[in-house]
Amino acid sequence: MEVFTRKVFYMIFITLGSQKFQFNRLLIYIDKLIDDGVIQEEVFAQKGNSNYIPKNYNFVEFLERTKFQEKMEEAEFVVTHGGTGAIVTALNNNKKVIAVPRLAKFDEHVDDHQIQIVEAFSNANYIMKALDYFEFEQNIKKIKKMKFDRFKSNNNFFVAEIIRLIKK
Repeated sequence: MEVFTRKVFYMIFITLGSQKFQFNRLLIYIDKLIDDGVIQEEVFAQKGNSNYIPKNYNFVEFLERTKFQEKMEEAEFVVTHGGTGAIVTALNNNKKVIAVPRLAKFDEHVDDHQIQIVEAFSNANYIMKALDYFEFEQNIKKIKKMKFDRFKSNNNFFVAEIIRLIKK
């Protein structure tokens, strides 16, 4: 009897949100890591308003909600910018996350507030952060073996506190 083994390729889902700013730098990082053989998984990107055209992976500018959710579910892990919405969406879908903050010096945002967001999630052991190409490459190599804490939202606490203050 012959046994067939099939190599399973996992999918990396890149989501860059709906900001009016480009994030070409991160898309270029991915292409370079595919060229260098570091990334061998299938990659799919929602590239938003970036004008860089990926060479080595499929992409769209924007996905409608159900298609976005399908890609999120298919992904082994998510690579995203440092926006709270993108990070929390991935965590709520039980995905491992590497977040790269958008930086003002590259015209990716108006300021560098995403650094603090990414560091807060990383310090809580919810995600991996990458502030530059070297750190991104290292984290791509490590993420499959990483163990993260389960994300817990504080939204219910804050809503209850606001209601309590209003009722005073």
